[in-house]
Amino acid sequence: MFKLKFKTVFSFYTIQHSDSGILLFIKAITRMESKLSTVSRLSSSEKIKQQNSVGGNFKKWLISLGPGLITAALVFGPSKMTITSKLGATYGFSLIWVVLISVFFMFIFTSMAARIGIATNQSLLGTIRQKWGNKASAIVGISVFLVCTSFQAGNSTGVGIAVAELTHTPVILWVIFFNLVGISLLFFRAFYKVLEKIMIFLIGVKLFAFITTLVMIRPDAAAVAGGMVPSFPTGSLALTIAFIASSVSIVGACYQSYLVQERRRINPDAKQTGNESLTGIILLGLMSAMVMICAGAVLYPQGIKVNTATDMSKALEPLFGEYAASLFLTGLFGAAFSALIGNATLGGTILSDSLGKGSQLSSKPVKLLIALVMVTGAIIAVIFGKLPLELIVFAQSITIFIVPFIGIAMYAIANDEKIMGAFRNKGFAKIAGAAGLTLIIALAIINAKGLFFK
Repeated sequence: MFKLKFKTVFSFYTIQHSDSGILLFIKAITRMESKLSTVSRLSSSEKIKQQNSVGGNFKKWLISLGPGLITAALVFGPSKMTITSKLGATYGFSLIWVVLISVFFMFIFTSMAARIGIATNQSLLGTIRQKWGNKASAIVGISVFLVCTSFQAGNSTGVGIAVAELTHTPVILWVIFFNLVGISLLFFRAFYKVLEKIMIFLIGVKLFAFITTLVMIRPDAAAVAGGMVPSFPTGSLALTIAFIASSVSIVGACYQSYLVQERRRINPDAKQTGNESLTGIILLGLMSAMVMICAGAVLYPQGIKVNTATDMSKALEPLFGEYAASLFLTGLFGAAFSALIGNATLGGTILSDSLGKGSQLSSKPVKLLIALVMVTGAIIAVIFGKLPLELIVFAQSITIFIVPFIGIAMYAIANDEKIMGAFRNKGFAKIAGAAGLTLIIALAIINAKGLFFK
């Protein structure tokens, strides 16, 4: 810069003492413009880099949400919609606060599982095998597979009913069709990426359907806000327990550890903290709250009871027209199809891992076992037309014993500094995790009492 100033001053001097001064002055100006242009180009280049950096960081953040969104999509299935609709239809807005409690504890456990997946170079069942032996790992894997397979018929029936009601066609046709669609997805080499995109799309479908239905219904905002205050209406305990048990899904939460590892295999440079599931869990809570509010605003004032999620759509039609009913059925389809794919993926992955065949979604054993869950669920749905009571009892019996074990195992691993390092449970996570375990064990005892000691 000093040289540039000197040359400029010198040029002015030569203008006064030489005929060639003008030429020297022009050269000085040219050099000045050249330097200014270079500075400008560098500034523009840095701006572009900053913009690319911001865009890249946003894209990385969106990608990191995948595991949490998949968990939310598979947990919010047709059975969840039915329980939530029943709560709203029977007790109005008074139990909305239960959604907040459920979201809190579900995030605690999904975050815990995610940190286990980030901190370890092996699967959750691999760590369980390391700490407690092969039998413990096998029991968890086989139990989860049996539970997923048992409930798969309900997912198949849900997706079939939703589309059959929308199109006025046979249910069985759609049960078979969408299970074939689910199995066909396994042929994609990058199955995880396909799964992630489909789940995000289906969450979008559900959110659009429920938000639009909510806008059409226009519930009383003050009454909805009143539901945030904890209260237990008479006779609400059983349904409240069922809702919390379906929302705080320990089996769904433990799968988060597998999903974050799958995401890391695809994108090793992605930075993960374990808290990325928060967005997905909040969306899970929002969907639950919206369904409960819809039922509370439409069905509760008229005293209409709900036995299935489709009952809600039938009640909407005379009041708000066929469009509202179709919207709700669209949401039911999104819930059922996401659960159909997600539940089968969860069951197949964990069984394969327990048998020592690996847990990568790209492996053949995992894909075959995922297909087995889908085929079994479809066969039961076609034969019985619904989820048989005997299978419900069977699945609940296994769940009562296996869920507390998985919860305790996750909590113990997450507290182990040798395994977890910097990702171990710290003060708040330890306290909240212990409170969540107490809740889960209490629910298991209550369910066991109701199931075996009636």
